[in-house]
Amino acid sequence: MTGVSAQSLTESLAEVEPKLGSATLELASEIFGVLRVLDGSAGLRRALTDPARESAEKSALLSSLVQGKVSPEAEQIVTSMATKRWGAARDLSDALEVVAATTAIAVTERVGASEGAPLSSLEALAHELFTFRGTVADSHELQRALNEPQATEEAKTALAMRLVPGASEPARLLISQAVSAPRGSRPEKLVEDFAALAVGRQQRWIASVEVSRPLSAEQEQRLAAGLKRLYGRELTVNISVQPALVGGVRVKVADEVVDASVMNRLSELRRQLV
Repeated sequence: MTGVSAQSLTESLAEVEPKLGSATLELASEIFGVLRVLDGSAGLRRALTDPARESAEKSALLSSLVQGKVSPEAEQIVTSMATKRWGAARDLSDALEVVAATTAIAVTERVGASEGAPLSSLEALAHELFTFRGTVADSHELQRALNEPQATEEAKTALAMRLVPGASEPARLLISQAVSAPRGSRPEKLVEDFAALAVGRQQRWIASVEVSRPLSAEQEQRLAAGLKRLYGRELTVNISVQPALVGGVRVKVADEVVDASVMNRLSELRRQLV
């Protein structure tokens, strides 16, 4: 997904993010359900991604189809996504898949955070998904069974669940979605994509800090406390010494970079002079 569709997906994820602190697997299932509706109608996908249609018209169209069938929260999420610009008819469906999977992953993240171990819980989920992917990838028999056109979704799902008897509920939901509705992909590849999303969520809990010289234990504690206040959550702080910074500090959390180093300020000054 590139261009305007990539931007719309980024905006959609940003809008959903505040809701993820209280998200449930039911919400993720509902968004997956809307995705199934769109995948079943090429005409509907074209109508919802037609640049000539007004945003309000597209929102009303999707709302008329899902109202009363999903929760108000799910309806608000999907209708808001329908108002955005999408470069291709399939892109809205792909974005719904990412948002639904991210919602399911966030349930694991939230439970882990409540127990003081968000990274461990996300790592465990990614491990479950990668393990399933590896099991299927290593067996031509399983691949044939999960890709058999004549097999029912229920049969494929039942087979997949037998492969992960002790998996968490979020993992079971994501695996079930992948085998029942791979959407042109191979189930094991889609599970791998979901695992990559879980790995990406882990970066929200890791602060990579570069400093020009080693910090004392007290300074490290103050830094960790300051980052916790800044981001509003516990973070695993990884500190590396980079003498080239000259002074100051550079912090990276997920895609956000805070650069207060001397070298950055000098670079800014040079750009202004040019």
